[in-house]
Amino acid sequence: MSVILREAMDRWNEMRDDFEMFRHAQYERAAADCRGELLNALGREEGVDPYSLFLGTSARAAKYASEELRDWWTQDGNSRMTVEAFERQWLTAREDPNTGPMWIGWPR
Repeated sequence: MSVILREAMDRWNEMRDDFEMFRHAQYERAAADCRGELLNALGREEGVDPYSLFLGTSARAAKYASEELRDWWTQDGNSRMTVEAFERQWLTAREDPNTGPMWIGWPR
């Protein structure tokens, strides 16, 4: 494999690992703050994994998220972040350490 491609893949894997830590921390905070009420009736009926709401499209998250979770995402520091948005912030923070915290509310 190309050295350049290997470096790019290593960097992308590091970002994904950081995103998974961020996603897990956000899920744990949401579960605690919402007292475990993360799914609406449709989500429970269809057997949706609540953890999956923290990845994927916002339309799917809105379809299955409880009112408590949707409200939680609107609170400062709890916004639902896509991989793409996380990647942009992650890269910016790596290139300019003076940009401040990478993600509002993480780590808390």
